[in-house]
Amino acid sequence: MDIRQLRTFLAITELGSFSKAALQVNLTPSAVSQQMQALETEIGVPLFDRTSRPPRPNTAGMQMIDAARELIRTADDAIGTITGRKVVGTLAIGSVRTSAMSLLPKAIVQLRERNPDLRIRLRVGSSDALLQDVAAGRLDAAMVAENRDLPAALRWNPFIREPLFVIAPPDTPAMPDQDLLRAFPYIRFRAAVPLAQTIDHELARMNIPLTEIAEIDTISSITSCVANGLGVSVVPNIAIRECPAPLVAVPFGDPVVTRRIGLVQRIGNARAVMIEQLLTDLRNVSGDHASS
Repeated sequence: MDIRQLRTFLAITELGSFSKAALQVNLTPSAVSQQMQALETEIGVPLFDRTSRPPRPNTAGMQMIDAARELIRTADDAIGTITGRKVVGTLAIGSVRTSAMSLLPKAIVQLRERNPDLRIRLRVGSSDALLQDVAAGRLDAAMVAENRDLPAALRWNPFIREPLFVIAPPDTPAMPDQDLLRAFPYIRFRAAVPLAQTIDHELARMNIPLTEIAEIDTISSITSCVANGLGVSVVPNIAIRECPAPLVAVPFGDPVVTRRIGLVQRIGNARAVMIEQLLTDLRNVSGDHASS
């Protein structure tokens, strides 16, 4: 088994045919077939259902896809480290749906400017699913909030610690956070994520009688509702920074409540060099609230 065979195998699975893969890897269709036959002989099982036209990966072939990606990425990383070349290969990244996700594209652009041969594969999902995918090697890293139940095989490195604010519509008179929460209808962030739990915990500690007008599961929708006068809410600093409307913002809690977001990766990850570069770029784009 060699890397060329694995690249050809992935090209077939991605493009759907031997002939299209041959064009991508600069081989003849017969050479592609010979590579796949040699790969199947070495592995000891067929990887394609050749009764269909074009041949499609069978069950073993589908299982081989993740293994091939992992082997190619590991080889690319090793070659880059040994030769001193810029980072190459593919970096598979996951992210939760968070207001801080806007930082990730900025950091990726910086990373790719230094490493133009690096390919990025990004997936958005729930925190639990992302942690499982990182632990299983399906993702190299994932952007998630601080998690107390992190599996022992994973390491989490923060890149931002930002304060939370009570936000109110433009032109709202300035007043303390608790007065805002008492005086105006409250828009609750209702989602199964640590940020929502942090906000609810502090509100419970304050013991303020809230007049709830809405429950919304995305921060961007909350800032839009507040900007249009529906009520007040609690959001992280970056949501205010990204909102085009001039919201009134007052620090939330005493002391001010914060939330941390970081990158999680497997301990001993072969792509640690890439992930460390991405982590540095995320801290750079996080501005005054960068965390280490």
